[in-house]
Amino acid sequence: MDIVGITTFFGFTAAVILISFLKSKNMAFTSSEAYFLGGRSLKGGIIAGSLLLTNLSTEQLIGLNGASFVEGLVPMAWEVFASIAMVILAVYFLPKYLTSGLTTIPEFLEHRFDPASRLMTSVLFLCGYVFVLVPIILYSGSLAISELFSLPELLNVSEMTALCLCVASFGVLGSIYVIFGGLKVVAFSDTLYGIGLIIGGLLIPYYGLKMVGHGDVLAGLELIKFTHPQKFNAIGSETSSVPFSTIWTGMVLVSIFYWCTNQVIVQRALAAENLKEGQKGVLLAGFLKLFSPFIVVLPGIIAFHLFGSDLSNRDSAYPTLVKTVLPSQLVGFFAAVIVGAILSSFSNALNSASTLFSIGIFKKHLRPQASELEVVRTGKLFCAILATVAMMVAPLTSYAPQGLFGYLQEVNGCYTIPILNVLLLGVVHKRLPAFAAKFGLIFGSLLYCFLSFVVKLEIHFLHLMFLIFILNSSLMLSIAYFRPNKKPWVQVYTKQVDITPWKYTLPCSSGIIAIASAIYLEFSNLSTLSFIPLVMFMVSVPFFILGSKKNQTPHRPIQSTPLSEHSN
Repeated sequence: MDIVGITTFFGFTAAVILISFLKSKNMAFTSSEAYFLGGRSLKGGIIAGSLLLTNLSTEQLIGLNGASFVEGLVPMAWEVFASIAMVILAVYFLPKYLTSGLTTIPEFLEHRFDPASRLMTSVLFLCGYVFVLVPIILYSGSLAISELFSLPELLNVSEMTALCLCVASFGVLGSIYVIFGGLKVVAFSDTLYGIGLIIGGLLIPYYGLKMVGHGDVLAGLELIKFTHPQKFNAIGSETSSVPFSTIWTGMVLVSIFYWCTNQVIVQRALAAENLKEGQKGVLLAGFLKLFSPFIVVLPGIIAFHLFGSDLSNRDSAYPTLVKTVLPSQLVGFFAAVIVGAILSSFSNALNSASTLFSIGIFKKHLRPQASELEVVRTGKLFCAILATVAMMVAPLTSYAPQGLFGYLQEVNGCYTIPILNVLLLGVVHKRLPAFAAKFGLIFGSLLYCFLSFVVKLEIHFLHLMFLIFILNSSLMLSIAYFRPNKKPWVQVYTKQVDITPWKYTLPCSSGIIAIASAIYLEFSNLSTLSFIPLVMFMVSVPFFILGSKKNQTPHRPIQSTPLSEHSN
């Protein structure tokens, strides 16, 4: 990197940190709500930026582009259905969460069932974050920086040594960032880095296509489409990472879990000033997410055209492309954006994990008499411990045989499906007892682990998730049939947040669904009949939105039976 690149790197990084801390300088961390939720003061634009950068980080850039290097547009399904899931969050789940004034998702399960359900869910979330999510963020970011700057050659060390040095550096810096900044500082920096990541992310396919087309971007795109037409079919075969049939099984479940019930994601929306700002932020993020295939899928196809079989590791496709096509004067800016994405995603994951532990476990079960300052201090200490464990686990991720993104999605099933199971049935079935919830959390998690990693059932993991979801749901409903609660559950409006909905929620949601449908249908090679399920699904969502909006009663406090009457 030349002097211009170095200056750009440090200048952009310093500007983001300075602006973020100045914006949050009057925020005193004297309460857990101030530290973990930014005092419930986030506006729609900040929420959108934080949602995007929490998701669109290096594990997406590296993992999805690595998958598209092999399979073309097939991994695009994750991005298209993400936008639809965000519509469901804005319309259905967020009003329910803010009605209860939640800090964490497990807290909702305590309101619905009992404290034990909250504790078990918190433990499942934490295990997933410690051993899967946080290490992958560190690994993917470190891989990107190591490849981008050729650190093994520069430092004269092995690739693994360079990777471990990056992991340690990002782990320490990210920990300092979240421990002293809290959610509000992270959210502000997310927005600034998010803008930079979108700009920088779009520059990569631009310069890549320009190189392929010898200066003409459109000519480059046409050449790749002509040379590799199979790469521009978004419909996956049964042997691909995302077969078309899985869209109607596990894909829907994973998307709803990630965007509607995942603490790391939903915590940004829970910190909204009110429901109106929360819905605006989520839907803005959903609209922008529709353009993410240009950033997380197209570069992988360009890398395949340029490098072909020369790359032995699919996860090296994106860093190699960046290093090859990006002009030297922009390397510093892009490096700053990548570093910011790593630190922001890492900090968001740490913040969410410490929220779950300090509020859901420490305050609730270990030390109920703890003061707000003690809760905050415990959260900061847990951040440091979690970061240390993640730094030790992260390098082991390099041995994942199915690629980074495939590994992430498959292992996530250990906790995503049982949590989604319990939350969805708890909302829909008003008399579902607490015993059924606890059974579903334990049985669903153990069954998925047994069939995936012990028996190693030869079925796509998304189909397996769906089958376990159906089986687990059937057993939980059977328990509810024989041992239902005596009184139906009714949600309590805590009045902590104004839950007047945004008046443009319906048209914006419908627009996002229409664009998502058009994008997916454009890049397909199937007959019209093959899309009957897709069309039915897309058409049903607006009716779901209308029904949800009609049933909202935001201004009338509603009474609930005591918690003990809901528990078994």
